[in-house]
Amino acid sequence: MALSLDLVFMGTPDFSVPTLRAVLDAGHRVKAVYTQPPRPAGRRGLADTPSPVHRVAMEHGLEVRTPVGLKSVDEQARFEALGVDVAVVIAYGLLLPGAVLKAPRLGCINVHASLLPRWRGAAPIHRAVMEGDAETGVMTMQMELGLDTGPVLMTAQTPIQADDTTGVLHDRLADMGAKLLVNTLAGLEAGQLTPIPQAEAGITYARKIDKVETRINFDLPALTVKNHIHGLSPFPGAWFELSTSGKPERIKVLRAELVPQGGVPGHVLDDRLAIACAEGAVRPLMVQRAGRSAVTIDEFCRGFPISPGSVIASG
Repeated sequence: MALSLDLVFMGTPDFSVPTLRAVLDAGHRVKAVYTQPPRPAGRRGLADTPSPVHRVAMEHGLEVRTPVGLKSVDEQARFEALGVDVAVVIAYGLLLPGAVLKAPRLGCINVHASLLPRWRGAAPIHRAVMEGDAETGVMTMQMELGLDTGPVLMTAQTPIQADDTTGVLHDRLADMGAKLLVNTLAGLEAGQLTPIPQAEAGITYARKIDKVETRINFDLPALTVKNHIHGLSPFPGAWFELSTSGKPERIKVLRAELVPQGGVPGHVLDDRLAIACAEGAVRPLMVQRAGRSAVTIDEFCRGFPISPGSVIASG
């Protein structure tokens, strides 16, 4: 029977929630949860909203800490005073200074959503889909001061299917990461894991998604365009622009397919909105107008017909 550990959990978004639940279900004792401070959600003027991890922690009556940073001596002393065996870190949002990394008996263990050293950094799921990677996965690693540079403890892999979006892959990897972390804690406490240094070749960085990347560029090959659309779905969403009543309107594309046709990039090829690219064409399958719900392309075209031969400007 695996031993239960005293631990600190450090995470913020929805991606972290399955791992927090798995840690609790496995019988580990969470002495404190660190997460980003509550922030406004949605329109301006709305009340500050606790993070997804914060809400789950409150459901379980756990102590929640929301420091804006961990660099102060007092904050580091508060962390060390918890006297935990290990810290679990998954999409927390703050860098951990050396004093925090060294405080737990077994160190700080990070759950990262890529096959390191590929896609270190902030947006590994988005970048893997956008680049058309054939596979990805989750890894647990022993944290050190570098950005996602620590030695790997355990790995779980999954193929990236042709119709996977970042949203679909996010949920799959979140569940995989939760299971992997529980197995990692068991192996770590039993002394059965050997940290493996990351390879020095193949390092890439998953920089944060910038809004200037989100406009669709039909001057690129169709496969690149489809990967771009799926990689930005559901958030922040790739988009193109149409004119309605003389005004430009952004149309988000949440899912697309390749079409075995060709033409001048940006030209609409049929009445179901196949759009020519530099090589081949793509057809949006799920789209969303500003302020409205996502709909299928057939629903969209019934209410917003676009004639073949129309031109859509590229980004």
